[in-house]
Amino acid sequence: MCGRFTLDANELDILREYDVENEISHQPRYNVAPGQEVLAIIHDGEKKRAGFLKWGLVPSWAKDSKIGYKMINARSETAHEKPSFKQLLSRKRCLILADSFYEWQKTEEGKQPKRIMMKDRKLFAFAGLWDQWRQGDNSLFTCTILTKDADSFMRPIHDRMPVILPKEKEMDWLFPVQRDIGHIHQFVTRISTETMVAYDVSTKVNAVKHDDETCIQPLI
Repeated sequence: MCGRFTLDANELDILREYDVENEISHQPRYNVAPGQEVLAIIHDGEKKRAGFLKWGLVPSWAKDSKIGYKMINARSETAHEKPSFKQLLSRKRCLILADSFYEWQKTEEGKQPKRIMMKDRKLFAFAGLWDQWRQGDNSLFTCTILTKDADSFMRPIHDRMPVILPKEKEMDWLFPVQRDIGHIHQFVTRISTETMVAYDVSTKVNAVKHDDETCIQPLI
Protein backbone atom coordinates (compact mmCIF):
# COMPACT_ATOMS: atom_id res chain seq x y z
CA MET A 1 0.00 0.00 0.00
CA CYS A 2 0.97 3.66 0.07
CA GLY A 3 0.01 5.44 3.27
CA ARG A 4 2.37 8.41 3.65
CA PHE A 5 4.46 10.56 1.34
CA THR A 6 6.24 13.91 1.02
CA LEU A 7 6.27 16.88 -1.32
CA ASP A 8 9.17 19.12 -0.32
CA ALA A 9 9.30 21.07 -3.59
CA ASN A 10 8.53 24.74 -3.90
CA GLU A 11 5.57 26.00 -5.90
CA LEU A 12 7.62 27.45 -8.75
CA ASP A 13 9.52 24.21 -9.35
CA ILE A 14 6.26 22.26 -9.44
CA LEU A 15 4.65 24.62 -11.95
CA ARG A 16 7.74 24.54 -14.18
CA GLU A 17 8.19 20.77 -14.01
CA TYR A 18 4.60 20.04 -14.95
CA ASP A 19 4.00 23.03 -17.23
CA VAL A 20 0.98 24.23 -15.27
CA GLU A 21 -0.10 27.85 -15.54
CA ASN A 22 -2.53 28.30 -12.67
CA GLU A 23 -1.21 29.41 -9.31
CA ILE A 24 -1.28 27.06 -6.33
CA SER A 25 -0.83 27.70 -2.65
CA HIS A 26 1.59 24.94 -1.75
CA GLN A 27 3.73 24.63 1.36
CA PRO A 28 6.37 21.89 1.68
CA ARG A 29 4.92 18.73 3.22
CA TYR A 30 6.95 16.09 5.01
CA ASN A 31 4.31 13.64 6.21
CA VAL A 32 1.21 13.68 3.99
CA ALA A 33 -1.43 11.32 5.38
CA PRO A 34 -4.79 9.87 4.29
CA GLY A 35 -7.70 12.23 4.77
CA GLN A 36 -5.53 15.26 4.02
CA GLU A 37 -5.37 17.45 0.92
CA VAL A 38 -2.84 16.32 -1.71
CA LEU A 39 -1.54 18.27 -4.68
CA ALA A 40 -2.72 16.74 -7.94
CA ILE A 41 -2.95 17.55 -11.63
CA ILE A 42 -5.96 16.82 -13.81
CA HIS A 43 -6.66 17.65 -17.45
CA ASP A 44 -9.95 19.38 -18.25
CA GLY A 45 -9.80 18.59 -21.95
CA GLU A 46 -8.12 21.86 -22.84
CA LYS A 47 -5.27 22.24 -20.35
CA LYS A 48 -3.68 20.82 -17.23
CA ARG A 49 -4.79 22.20 -13.90
CA ALA A 50 -3.10 21.80 -10.53
CA GLY A 51 -5.14 21.77 -7.35
CA PHE A 52 -5.90 19.89 -4.18
CA LEU A 53 -7.88 16.68 -3.74
CA LYS A 54 -8.73 14.93 -0.49
CA TRP A 55 -6.82 11.66 -0.18
CA GLY A 56 -9.37 8.86 0.17
CA LEU A 57 -11.72 8.24 -2.73
CA VAL A 58 -15.42 8.91 -2.28
CA PRO A 59 -17.18 7.64 -5.44
CA SER A 60 -19.90 9.87 -6.86
CA TRP A 61 -22.53 7.23 -6.01
CA ALA A 62 -21.48 6.75 -2.38
CA LYS A 63 -24.11 7.39 0.30
CA ASP A 64 -21.58 8.43 2.94
CA SER A 65 -18.31 10.32 2.50
CA LYS A 66 -16.71 8.25 5.29
CA ILE A 67 -16.06 5.51 2.74
CA GLY A 68 -13.03 7.54 1.66
CA TYR A 69 -11.01 6.41 4.68
CA LYS A 70 -11.15 2.86 3.31
CA MET A 71 -10.17 3.84 -0.24
CA ILE A 72 -6.80 5.56 -0.08
CA ASN A 73 -5.36 2.95 -2.44
CA ALA A 74 -6.65 0.95 -5.41
CA ARG A 75 -5.01 -2.31 -6.44
CA SER A 76 -3.95 -1.90 -10.06
CA GLU A 77 -4.36 -5.65 -10.68
CA THR A 78 -8.11 -5.55 -9.99
CA ALA A 79 -9.16 -1.88 -10.27
CA HIS A 80 -10.61 -2.47 -13.74
CA GLU A 81 -13.05 -4.99 -12.19
CA LYS A 82 -14.22 -2.90 -9.23
CA PRO A 83 -17.31 -0.65 -9.45
CA SER A 84 -15.55 2.04 -7.41
CA PHE A 85 -12.65 2.34 -9.84
CA LYS A 86 -13.34 0.96 -13.30
CA GLN A 87 -15.19 3.98 -14.72
CA LEU A 88 -12.61 6.32 -13.22
CA LEU A 89 -9.84 4.38 -14.97
CA SER A 90 -11.60 5.16 -18.23
CA ARG A 91 -12.03 8.91 -17.77
CA LYS A 92 -10.88 10.37 -14.42
CA ARG A 93 -7.15 9.82 -14.10
CA CYS A 94 -4.82 12.23 -12.32
CA LEU A 95 -1.22 12.79 -11.30
CA ILE A 96 -0.61 12.91 -7.55
CA LEU A 97 2.65 14.75 -6.97
CA ALA A 98 5.37 13.65 -4.56
CA ASP A 99 9.12 13.54 -4.10
CA SER A 100 9.27 10.51 -1.78
CA PHE A 101 7.07 8.08 0.11
CA TYR A 102 7.39 6.18 3.36
CA GLU A 103 7.09 2.48 4.02
CA TRP A 104 7.58 0.46 7.19
CA GLN A 105 9.94 -2.52 7.14
CA LYS A 106 9.43 -5.30 9.67
CA THR A 107 12.55 -5.93 11.78
CA GLU A 108 13.30 -7.82 14.97
CA GLU A 109 13.12 -4.51 16.84
CA GLY A 110 9.78 -3.54 15.31
CA LYS A 111 8.66 -1.63 12.23
CA GLN A 112 11.33 0.69 10.84
CA PRO A 113 10.08 3.58 8.65
CA LYS A 114 12.04 4.23 5.48
CA ARG A 115 11.97 7.15 3.08
CA ILE A 116 11.99 6.01 -0.55
CA MET A 117 12.87 8.22 -3.53
CA MET A 118 13.67 8.03 -7.20
CA LYS A 119 17.42 7.89 -7.77
CA ASP A 120 17.58 10.06 -10.88
CA ARG A 121 14.87 12.67 -10.32
CA LYS A 122 13.23 14.49 -7.47
CA LEU A 123 9.61 15.19 -8.41
CA PHE A 124 7.45 12.33 -9.64
CA ALA A 125 3.78 11.41 -9.93
CA PHE A 126 1.74 8.55 -8.55
CA ALA A 127 -0.92 7.19 -10.88
CA GLY A 128 -4.15 8.41 -9.31
CA LEU A 129 -7.90 8.32 -9.85
CA TRP A 130 -10.29 11.07 -8.79
CA ASP A 131 -14.00 11.69 -8.48
CA GLN A 132 -16.49 14.34 -7.38
CA TRP A 133 -19.06 13.53 -4.70
CA ARG A 134 -22.11 15.70 -4.09
CA GLN A 135 -24.64 15.78 -1.29
CA GLY A 136 -27.04 18.69 -1.37
CA ASP A 137 -25.00 21.86 -1.76
CA ASN A 138 -21.81 20.13 -0.62
CA SER A 139 -19.20 18.97 -3.13
CA LEU A 140 -16.08 16.94 -2.40
CA PHE A 141 -13.18 16.16 -4.75
CA THR A 142 -11.23 13.08 -3.71
CA CYS A 143 -8.57 10.70 -5.03
CA THR A 144 -6.87 7.37 -4.58
CA ILE A 145 -3.38 6.07 -5.43
CA LEU A 146 -2.93 2.95 -7.53
CA THR A 147 -0.65 0.26 -6.08
CA LYS A 148 0.99 -2.89 -7.39
CA ASP A 149 3.13 -5.82 -6.26
CA ALA A 150 6.52 -4.75 -4.96
CA ASP A 151 9.49 -4.97 -7.32
CA SER A 152 12.82 -6.54 -6.35
CA PHE A 153 13.97 -3.34 -4.63
CA MET A 154 10.83 -2.87 -2.54
CA ARG A 155 10.16 -6.53 -1.70
CA PRO A 156 12.49 -6.65 1.34
CA ILE A 157 10.71 -3.56 2.69
CA HIS A 158 7.05 -4.26 1.83
CA ASP A 159 5.04 -6.48 -0.50
CA ARG A 160 3.16 -3.57 -2.13
CA MET A 161 4.21 -0.24 -3.63
CA PRO A 162 2.58 2.76 -5.36
CA VAL A 163 2.42 2.93 -9.15
CA ILE A 164 4.90 5.66 -10.10
CA LEU A 165 4.58 6.96 -13.64
CA PRO A 166 7.71 7.27 -15.77
CA LYS A 167 8.10 10.86 -16.94
CA GLU A 168 7.38 9.95 -20.56
CA LYS A 169 4.14 8.18 -19.56
CA GLU A 170 2.61 10.96 -17.45
CA MET A 171 0.71 12.68 -20.24
CA ASP A 172 -0.50 9.34 -21.62
CA TRP A 173 -2.04 8.67 -18.22
CA LEU A 174 -3.36 12.18 -17.66
CA PHE A 175 -4.96 13.06 -20.99
CA PRO A 176 -8.74 12.84 -20.47
CA VAL A 177 -9.69 10.96 -23.61
CA GLN A 178 -12.07 8.14 -22.68
CA ARG A 179 -10.23 4.87 -23.08
CA ASP A 180 -11.10 1.21 -22.98
CA ILE A 181 -10.71 -0.08 -19.44
CA GLY A 182 -8.81 -3.14 -20.63
CA HIS A 183 -6.33 -0.89 -22.45
CA ILE A 184 -5.77 1.18 -19.32
CA HIS A 185 -5.29 -1.99 -17.25
CA GLN A 186 -2.58 -3.15 -19.64
CA PHE A 187 -0.99 0.32 -19.60
CA VAL A 188 -0.63 0.20 -15.81
CA THR A 189 0.63 -3.38 -15.60
CA ARG A 190 3.35 -2.68 -18.17
CA ILE A 191 4.80 0.31 -16.31
CA SER A 192 8.37 -0.40 -15.31
CA THR A 193 9.78 0.88 -12.04
CA GLU A 194 12.65 3.34 -12.03
CA THR A 195 15.70 2.86 -9.82
CA MET A 196 14.94 3.86 -6.26
CA VAL A 197 16.93 4.55 -3.10
CA ALA A 198 15.86 4.35 0.54
CA TYR A 199 17.09 5.23 4.00
CA ASP A 200 15.86 4.88 7.58
CA VAL A 201 14.06 7.78 9.22
CA SER A 202 12.74 8.47 12.70
CA THR A 203 9.55 6.88 13.99
CA LYS A 204 8.28 10.46 14.30
CA VAL A 205 6.63 9.90 10.92
CA ASN A 206 4.32 7.37 12.60
CA ALA A 207 2.36 10.30 14.04
CA VAL A 208 0.44 12.52 11.63
CA LYS A 209 1.02 15.54 13.87
CA HIS A 210 4.70 15.52 12.88
CA ASP A 211 5.10 17.30 9.56
CA ASP A 212 8.47 19.06 9.42
CA GLU A 213 11.98 18.56 8.06
CA THR A 214 12.96 16.23 10.92
CA CYS A 215 10.70 13.59 9.34
CA ILE A 216 13.06 13.21 6.37
CA GLN A 217 16.37 13.38 8.21
CA PRO A 218 18.39 10.16 7.91
CA LEU A 219 18.43 8.09 11.08
CA ILE A 220 21.98 7.88 12.40
